[in-house]
Amino acid sequence: MVRIAPSILTSDFARLDKEVHALEEAGADWIHLDVMDGHFVPNLTFGPPVIAALRKVTRLPLDTHLMIEDPDQWIETYREAGADGITVHAEACRHLHRTIHHIRETGARVGVSLNPATPLSTLEEVLSDVDLVLIMTVNPGFGGQTFIPGSVARISRLAQTLRGVQSDALIQVDGGIDGETARAVVAAGADVLVAGNYVFSARSMTDAIEALRRAGTEGLKQRPGSSSKVV
Repeated sequence: MVRIAPSILTSDFARLDKEVHALEEAGADWIHLDVMDGHFVPNLTFGPPVIAALRKVTRLPLDTHLMIEDPDQWIETYREAGADGITVHAEACRHLHRTIHHIRETGARVGVSLNPATPLSTLEEVLSDVDLVLIMTVNPGFGGQTFIPGSVARISRLAQTLRGVQSDALIQVDGGIDGETARAVVAAGADVLVAGNYVFSARSMTDAIEALRRAGTEGLKQRPGSSSKVV
């Protein structure tokens, strides 16, 4: 199955607990948390205290995307706050292999993200060590951006590479995801869809998430000889 992980970046932070409850009722699979430090990306969002507060109000997996410099010094802090999955940017890690195993030691799901201009080959030596690869389909930092069309071919190449090394890592996609782009990226190999603006700007969160799930199902049917990955 394709997992839907709404990003709270465009939610109403004044009523964040209610927004997360609404996502649960709407059928979200994960809650995606975009942590930005104002240095690695040109925006500042939230940190461990907010994640710790969310951990108290939801049982859904907290999928934490660290768009921060020097993530190693914060890994335990975010795990202790309640992060179920921790994704770091390859571009922000001086010793990526060490960072990956640092996350693994905490018991969190291990993810690595790539910006649009970063070659897939950057991950060649660590694909067997990760649970998830996050492909940014916009330049990170702000919600509501337009999907980069060349990302579909990029996801397809990553899916082929993962099959070649017999990796079960999930492919997550973040940026400009809606009913149309969701179908295309899933057909190319995506397993987890991150959507913020599409879900929170919709008249009905339930309808938006169901639309993404339908698009994902259609995309799976277009994926030649593929079987879904399960975690």
